Amino acid sequence: MSVQANAQPIIIKRKKVVGGDGHHGGAWKVAYADFVTAMMAFFMLMWLLNATTEQQRKGLADYFSPTIPISRVSGGGDGSFGGDSIFSEETLPHNGTGASAQHPTEAREARGETGMSDTGDEVAAAQDEVFETIEEMLTGHGGESSVMENELRHISTRVTDEGLVIEVFALPDRPLFDLGTNRPSTLLRDIARLISNAARSVTNTIAVEGHVPAQPIVVVNNSTWDQSAEQASIMRKLLEDTGTAPDRMQRVTGHADREHATRNPMAIRNNRLEVVLLRE
Repeated sequence: MSVQANAQPIIIKRKKVVGGDGHHGGAWKVAYADFVTAMMAFFMLMWLLNATTEQQRKGLADYFSPTIPISRVSGGGDGSFGGDSIFSEETLPHNGTGASAQHPTEAREARGETGMSDTGDEVAAAQDEVFETIEEMLTGHGGESSVMENELRHISTRVTDEGLVIEVFALPDRPLFDLGTNRPSTLLRDIARLISNAARSVTNTIAVEGHVPAQPIVVVNNSTWDQSAEQASIMRKLLEDTGTAPDRMQRVTGHADREHATRNPMAIRNNRLEVVLLRE
């Protein structure tokens, strides 16, 4: 009994741990993500309203409408049909003057089966025949040209959608302008007289364009623009001096060294003039 009386009592302490900075769950993260998603959708909606036209918005609305599986009146695009459906007011299935506007312009009216008038085709064919005749006169195939064979090497012609392009280009042994100057050579004067005589048989307006080769080094002041424009203007004056009416001149353009005739941008072949007989 004495041993039990002197035994040290056992004391048990229970320590209560209380968390002060708990995360309180992850519900706020979900709410924040929903808020960010809603704001992104809102700004995307505002951007679409500002970046699209009324016709495109109607097309989008018809596409997402659950009650209209296929819209017959709006497409929303800017492709071949200009945003109109193929069934829009039965424009394409019927030949006539149907259009999607109440007061349509001539360009948006239905033109028939081919989309082009027969009169336009006849005019274009007549223009091509005239251009071919002028080509024969310039190349000496018509029997009326007095230009020597050496001068014919500097002329090439081609018919484009814009009109008849008469290209006059320089060769290493025969420049169009005196070296280091913009003074026309005798060769260029003779060619201008030939072109003027050939162009006298038609009434088409004329455009003159100048091209020069690129410079071998990079310079601070690029003079190719002024040089090409000045040479084109000199060609215009030569044509007018040899009989071309001044009121036929539609434009005079300098293209600098931006359009190359050969792969080498510094080749003398790139020094050329183009006289274009524009289509009427």
